[in-house]
Amino acid sequence: MSQINPITVEVVRNAIVAYGDEMANVLAKSAYNMMIYEVRDYCCGLIDTSGRMISQNRGGLPIFLADLGVAVEDGIARYGLDGFEPGDVLIMNHGYVCGQHLNNVVLYAPCFHEGRLVGFAANRAHWVDIGGMRQGFGSSATTEIFGEGLQMRSLKIYQAGKPNDTLFQIIRDNVRYPDASLGDMRAQIASCQVGAKRYGELLARYGQATVEACIEEVWNQAEATTRRVIEGIPDGVYEAESFLDNDGRNLDKPLRIKITVTVKGSDLTIDYTGTNPQVQSPLNSGRSGGIAGARVAFKGLTSPNVDVNEGCFRPLKVILPEGTMLSAKPPAALGQWSIALPTVIDTILKALAPAMPDKVPAAHKGDMGGCSFFGFREDGTRFLLMNIFGGGWGGRPHEDGESAAVSVCQGDVRNSPVELQEIKYPVLIERHTLRQDSGGPGEHRGGLGLELTYRVLQTCKVNINFERTLNPPWGLNGGHEAAINEGRVRKKGGAERVVYKETEILLEEGDEVTFLTAGGGGFGDPSRRTRREVEADLQAGLISEQAARSAYGYAPAAAGAELAGAK
Repeated sequence: MSQINPITVEVVRNAIVAYGDEMANVLAKSAYNMMIYEVRDYCCGLIDTSGRMISQNRGGLPIFLADLGVAVEDGIARYGLDGFEPGDVLIMNHGYVCGQHLNNVVLYAPCFHEGRLVGFAANRAHWVDIGGMRQGFGSSATTEIFGEGLQMRSLKIYQAGKPNDTLFQIIRDNVRYPDASLGDMRAQIASCQVGAKRYGELLARYGQATVEACIEEVWNQAEATTRRVIEGIPDGVYEAESFLDNDGRNLDKPLRIKITVTVKGSDLTIDYTGTNPQVQSPLNSGRSGGIAGARVAFKGLTSPNVDVNEGCFRPLKVILPEGTMLSAKPPAALGQWSIALPTVIDTILKALAPAMPDKVPAAHKGDMGGCSFFGFREDGTRFLLMNIFGGGWGGRPHEDGESAAVSVCQGDVRNSPVELQEIKYPVLIERHTLRQDSGGPGEHRGGLGLELTYRVLQTCKVNINFERTLNPPWGLNGGHEAAINEGRVRKKGGAERVVYKETEILLEEGDEVTFLTAGGGGFGDPSRRTRREVEADLQAGLISEQAARSAYGYAPAAAGAELAGAK
């Protein structure tokens, strides 16, 4: 059509995002495991028949940004556009298409209008278990994908409305928590059905041609917004590197992340050439890992307030050589696919800090921040407690960093409430507080990490897997680095040891595990922080007097004296 009514564009713009949000609400309200209904470890969206992202729900995990399309593209390649029919639902988690740990399962359903396939409703959600050797977060035990659970590649779990009983049985017989996993799958199917129905209603109201023209205009506007920001960045080539501690198995070898960002006009390229090759541990991802890291950093810098759609990423080019730990080839293990991404994103931002000095913060905690306790209850049934927890974000050019926030990769996800964890699992949470002195000193202090202590009430096991334990979150512009991540296991008798990465630590009744999460790096010279701000931090217990003296040169004022240097 030659001209689109701008009011119709706005109706369509808001409708397609509302559909994603409604899909998310259905999923969260119907799911069986807390990683979905409390943590919100999922994404929902609408995909067109070319695998492009029409819209995605607000909130959720940033590392799921606009990557549902690759799952749908795989199904289109397998069945052809004429190979779908009403009532089909497909299940997908194949490692080298999706590039993620196998627990992240995609469900998608075709949407029809007037008998024609017009798109797909899709979602991804974290299943509590997918079989294999791994339980929960943090295991470094696997060396290839075949030990990590079931892989399902665009299989029709429903065909024309009829369930695939054989596939249902395979799933039920090969996962540890079949009721939870299949319950979550049913919630995902309900979510897809709502999305497909709503999109069909929109097409019936305005017609397919009008709706698709409006969607194209929405994409064009998102692209234009993004390009305007890039044009404000000086053209040039910007580089940075950083290191992960190790791969969780070979503890003496750091892993290099190398970033080159090229800005030219309104185009931006992120190049991973020089990044560490894939490793013999689960700390790998498929290509979607490196692309996700690039997209999160790019979107945060260029269009943080624009709803997610295909147009947001048109100005971005990603160069990602095959065979790196962010683009691993089969049969590499992918169980810890996301561990590298917080540091990847921080490194992209560090590369651009000289070009965007008023935008880029210091490094944040740089860790995905999660724990897993698992074992058998007295009645013989299994349990698996999974939770995520926050840490500090880096000091910013104009203010302090946030405290107790989840990583930049986790976005709007939440931790599981203490009360629910204690009700559902044999643990008591003895302490959950800010970690004093963990934020990096600076003119603008880094945010604080957490101190979180679990006491177990029966024999069980725990995985601990922290990053940024050898390479702390860095400061910028003279700011200092932050405290590192650290775990402590304290036996009931009093013996205590520090743990950074270890799989299946045996615990007995009364043992305690404390997670000390990293802070954010400081921004700017600490000597420029005002006395008033230092004293406010002291009064709030965020820093100790010793840290105030050593980092900020603070000396208590004599009784009755005015605050020297206070602003």
